Amino acid sequence: MSSNRRDFLSHSAAAASALAFPLVAGAQPKPVRIGVLHPVTGALAYSGQQCREGALMAIEDINKAGGIKALGGAKIEALLGDAQSTPQAGTAEIEKMNEAGVSAVVGAFASAICLATTQAAAKYGLPHVVDVGVADQIVERGLKNTFRFGPGYKKCAEIAVANLHVLNTAAGKPAKTVMVIHEESLFGSGTAQLLTRELPGYGYEVKEVIKHANPTRDFNNIVLRMKAVNPDIVIPANYYNEYALLVRTMQQQKVMPKAIYSVLGGAASSYKFVKEFPDAANGIIDCNHWFNPKDKRSADLKKRAEAKGLFFSYELFMTYTSMRLLADAIERAKSVDRAAITAALESSTYSDHIMPYGPTRFVNGQNQGAQPLMTQVAKGDIKVIIPRDYREIDPVFPLKA
Repeated sequence: MSSNRRDFLSHSAAAASALAFPLVAGAQPKPVRIGVLHPVTGALAYSGQQCREGALMAIEDINKAGGIKALGGAKIEALLGDAQSTPQAGTAEIEKMNEAGVSAVVGAFASAICLATTQAAAKYGLPHVVDVGVADQIVERGLKNTFRFGPGYKKCAEIAVANLHVLNTAAGKPAKTVMVIHEESLFGSGTAQLLTRELPGYGYEVKEVIKHANPTRDFNNIVLRMKAVNPDIVIPANYYNEYALLVRTMQQQKVMPKAIYSVLGGAASSYKFVKEFPDAANGIIDCNHWFNPKDKRSADLKKRAEAKGLFFSYELFMTYTSMRLLADAIERAKSVDRAAITAALESSTYSDHIMPYGPTRFVNGQNQGAQPLMTQVAKGDIKVIIPRDYREIDPVFPLKA
């Protein structure tokens, strides 16, 4: 037999042996199935799609780094669900995910959807990590399966109003009156209620609170009313599409308050909005979910998102970090058992993240260290202005006409 043929047979035998080796040593560990549930169709589709991308980027990173090492390197497998922008559809997806045997769920962006999906998941002891939903009712019902990584709207509203007062006082108190524009669901209505309770205590007169449907495609009448009321500060509390359209309508009708000051503004801290409508976005201040700008990993993740043609929005990085929080809990639980994962989340001290939070500490399902940051749109970019520990630029208040 020629030496070439002997070499070929030898290499073939070695290759066959290598291929057979995993079968001899035992099969690869079963994947860990996680429900990834967001409104990827309907009125909230843009935000839901951003959330889903954040979850998938996190899963990619976890699996590339060796999967769940405590489970022999088991990979995370996403079971994708579409809440279709309604609580009812979100609940139906939880039922399907439970039947499919997922170990936990991450989602579901909107407060009203999260309120429904966490309740549905609780029936099955299914751990549910809330990525964005800010309504505090989500974590105030005593559900043992529910964990929210980010802050709720009560904390965000309190921080926003206290910082508004600091900025206004430093400027000589030019702003005295406020108008709140909010979407009609749990998020907008709850935020507006909190603001109208907090603002008078700091000496501000809430001139009017206007509720609008979601979706809304015409803000002309609301902005005409704004002209008549002439508030010093306009506070929008709505999702991306409505926020962007409201501010653009204000610009078109030349309504220029002393400040557009958002609390959890759907577009205010959005690179998409800043890129598409730079003039309308300029100067807007927002109190919202935001990453630690001093952590190099934030910039790296932003570049990766942009390389995929995505905007680095709060939806994306909040779901990214929520998925990593869950993976950390599964690693410590050393199990795909739902009760074990729930117990690991309860005792979580997760700190390997890009948020300005410190180690995670859950009390009744709420991460106690979670906090929003204050940002302002300046020169076509979004920069942190408060607190000082994370400040990138000095705030401009009131806006120069």
